[in-house]
Order: sequence, then structure tokens, then C-alpha cells
Amino acid sequence: MLELKQLVKRYGSFTAVDHLSLTIPDGSIYGFVGPNGAGKTTTMRMMAGLLRATEGSILLGDVDMTKNPRMLRAKIGYMPDFFGVYDNLKVTEYMDFYAGAYEIPYRERGEIIDNLLEIVDLSHKKNDYVDALSRGMKQRLCLARSLVHDPSLLILDEPASGLDPRARVEMKEVLKQLQTLGKTVVISSHILPELAEMCTEVGIIHHGTLAAQGTVHDIMRKLTQKRMICVRPLGQVERVVAILQELPAVGGITANVADITFDFDGTDEMLADILRRLVEAEIPILSFQEKQGNLEEIFMQVTGGEDK
Repeated sequence: MLELKQLVKRYGSFTAVDHLSLTIPDGSIYGFVGPNGAGKTTTMRMMAGLLRATEGSILLGDVDMTKNPRMLRAKIGYMPDFFGVYDNLKVTEYMDFYAGAYEIPYRERGEIIDNLLEIVDLSHKKNDYVDALSRGMKQRLCLARSLVHDPSLLILDEPASGLDPRARVEMKEVLKQLQTLGKTVVISSHILPELAEMCTEVGIIHHGTLAAQGTVHDIMRKLTQKRMICVRPLGQVERVVAILQELPAVGGITANVADITFDFDGTDEMLADILRRLVEAEIPILSFQEKQGNLEEIFMQVTGGEDK
């Protein structure tokens, strides 16, 4: 488990991170969202041991990184938002260089490198020169590099930045595979829908503080007093509307040719009773579900519409 407690980072009179506290469970994929300058990258660099916190603590398990940075660096893999590659190095040579930097015995490196290249789907490029790879392949290679010492925690700052749609899908599949291997992944991104799809939880940082945290669904429930329900009957739209108008906790009914949406501020039991009444009225119901909020809506509501 990764835990940040009252984390602060100041640069002179400017506070980049302001008493930030959060807990990230083992094996989760946690997404950082926030406007430019909100403190995401600063927080991630402190997690990676690259910046010293002004105040507060960062615990991985029961070890405080702020007091034992060398001990924890071996457990952390960090992928920055911008990284360079070395000219005239083949993919296997590039990986071998970093394996050596982590003091991995030479006889073990070949198998480790082969396994990592297979995970990021670069086995077929192992003998190619790094600077000849596409941007998406370089991103995946950098991810493999950050895994060479088998860290339990991965910190990825904008790993999908600048990638085309196909490369983003490939990156997303790699991250899901890493989660199945038991890795904890902390990831920041400006591509909000993809964070919502791949992350078990998201944290929205605003002015260096944690403005909201949880699943997209849970955050939306906390921010809105009413839930929006969508009903799709097989015809008989007017009958459905008439029934809904007589029920408690129902309001804001909007109907079109295919479906009906309405605001609901009752309990789950009351919602189940609405569906029961429609079925008892012998109205064929194709779907009856709560409309899920999306990460863009949450982001705009929490940050007041500031640029991502």
C-alpha cells in the first residue's frame, strides 16, 4: 500500500503541493487528474524519490520514503513524461544498460529482458535500433525499462502523451496485464476517458490539494444530489411517462422516441420498485439503468472548468 500523509512541496513562497493525503491499495491502477500546474508531476516525482518533500511523509508498506529513499527506490519503477533514448543502441542493448544500472547479474539479464519485451509486445524489435522505433514503441520500451528491476510500484507520468489511438490502446492493454501481475500503478494523463476505463480509482488534484478521490461513479454520486436514470421501453413511451409522474423521488422527466430519462433522489429499494411497477404494467423494458457520469464532467465540476 502506498500512503501519502500531509505531503507538502514548496518552492520559496509558492506551494506546489499543499498537505496532500491519499492511500493507494496494492494491485490497483490509480489515475491522477488535474489542470496544468495542479501539482500532479511534482507529487509523482516525490513518490519516485526524485524530489524531497518539504513536509509530510510517503509510505510504501511500512517504510517511509522521506527517511529511507534508497531502500524504496529499488521497489519503484518511474516513467517520466519526457525521456530520451540513446543513439546507436539496439533494443536489447538499451535494456541491458539499465539492467546493469540496477546491478542485475549478467547471467540473469537475457531472460528478464526477453520476458519484458514480450509483455510490451516488442520481442520482434529486439534487434532494432531504439532511435528507429515509432513513438508508441519507444513509450512501451521505456515502460519495459522501468520494470527491469521488478518493482512493486510503477509511477507513470503521461505514458500515453502524443500517442495515436492504436498506440494508446496497446499501452492500455499492457497496463492491464501489469495489474494482473500484481503491480500497483500510479498514472497521470490528460486523456480523461481512458483513465476512467483503466483505473480502479482516480484522484483529482486542484491547486496542490486532493479535490476528489474514488471511482468515477462514487465521485459523481458524491457531487450530485440526484441520480439520472435511463429507461428504454419497447414502445409505450407515453404510458411509462404517465407512471413515472405519479411516483415519489422522480422528477425532470425527459422523453424522446426511443427512451426516457429522469432524475431520481430516492433509495435503491425505491428504484427497484419503479422497475417492478413498469413490469407489472406489462410494458416491455429493453433496459433500465443509471446513467453514469464521465470523468470530463467530474473534472469540470471539481476544477471550475479550468484547462486540463
